[in-house]
Amino acid sequence: MMESVEERYLSVQIYMELLQGAQNKKQHQQIQDFLISFNFQVLPLTENIGHRACIYLEEYTLSNGIRARDAIVTATAAENNLILVTSNVKHFRPIKDLRLKIFKP
Repeated sequence: MMESVEERYLSVQIYMELLQGAQNKKQHQQIQDFLISFNFQVLPLTENIGHRACIYLEEYTLSNGIRARDAIVTATAAENNLILVTSNVKHFRPIKDLRLKIFKP
């Protein structure tokens, strides 16, 4: 019997933030190794994601405080028909076309 491998997805925005938070090359490598070992696929920033992120900013910045980073992550999930898993629902809950799952650590 073959064991199925579950794919996990990560916005390039989050990947860049992880790398930015590393303090040295060893930590960069640890981040990359972790993502590979858990079968994460980094999703690129596309024109459609950028466009949708701008729409989210126009619509939700003043009313809900969504920031560019969150708009990109949200747009990445929506454009790829994925569920966004987060423990911070404040900025995400009002977005109607987003599938959201609350993560409680």
